[in-house]
Amino acid sequence: MRADELDFELPPELIAQVPAARRPAARLLHYRRADRSIAHRLFSDLPSLLRAGDLLVLNDTRVLPARLALVKATGGRVEGLFVGEQSVGRWDVLLKNVGPVTSASRYNLIATGQPPLAVTIASAAGGGRYTLDVATDLPAVEVLERYGRMPLPPYIRRDKSADPRDVDDRARYQTVYAGERQGGRSVAAPTAGLHFDADLLQQVRARGIETAAVTLEVGLGTFKPVEVDELADHAMHVERYHIAPAAAAAISAAKAAGRRVIAVGTTAARVLESQPPGETIEPGSGDTGIFLYPPYAWRHVDALVTNFHLPRSTLIALVAAFVGLDAQRRIYAEAIAHRYRFFSYGDGSFLE
Repeated sequence: MRADELDFELPPELIAQVPAARRPAARLLHYRRADRSIAHRLFSDLPSLLRAGDLLVLNDTRVLPARLALVKATGGRVEGLFVGEQSVGRWDVLLKNVGPVTSASRYNLIATGQPPLAVTIASAAGGGRYTLDVATDLPAVEVLERYGRMPLPPYIRRDKSADPRDVDDRARYQTVYAGERQGGRSVAAPTAGLHFDADLLQQVRARGIETAAVTLEVGLGTFKPVEVDELADHAMHVERYHIAPAAAAAISAAKAAGRRVIAVGTTAARVLESQPPGETIEPGSGDTGIFLYPPYAWRHVDALVTNFHLPRSTLIALVAAFVGLDAQRRIYAEAIAHRYRFFSYGDGSFLE
């Protein structure tokens, strides 16, 4: 399959810059593969579209406030993104606008209302990746809560130093069911889940619809564009996942009973489709670099809740793998014609 088959023209004004006023107030495009029908609804209608016995599989990863602002001794500003923690006070980061550096280049990590925090570049790995020594005895998670901003994708525009929407982004670029499991931390949100609030989840469960949570640590690779001509030549990013025993049991029971397993988001879908075929899903952790694109025989996912994705991305390829390329094109043309809001803070779709 050629990558240009996933291209489409999107009016820039349809790229959502803020979320809907209420999480379930986002719009929902409902597509049925059985009759190729399209209906336009609200996300709050989702419980009425599900069946008793369905199992919604959520990604409960927690998004770190991973965007960083550093200042050079000269006053120049450096933009950073936390990638990982080797040990307390030693971080892996991506930096922009660094310029020439040495192993002793010093900066201050800054944030509104916080004292400057000294950092030193310990090493450079190339490609904008660096190791920092941070003057702290606190875990990175605690430091980021004080100094970081949410790692919104670049198509969501925010002021560089600080933005009045930062407080709202802390809440809204995070699912209401984000967990605290050690290691289950991401630098991008599983955006399909952003439309659920506590009341909607209660409605879902009141209808006899079950939920189970898996964890996929969403990395920077989720935004990596497909830059090759043929999808088969694309080098897919690898992400860490975890399936707890309770989730594995719930998914296995649903499959054994012939009930639908519905992935909430492409990240949950990738966790599920990374498992071997068959009714039994085993608990455990692992790495997945699965790339789902047409043609693909789905093993475990019977329906999908997802947002509207970027052209020529691995995410839109996954949608095309699920509904077929012609249907994906029709769905996206319909969404544009009806002025749906696109990408991370945009509207959703239910594909069954």
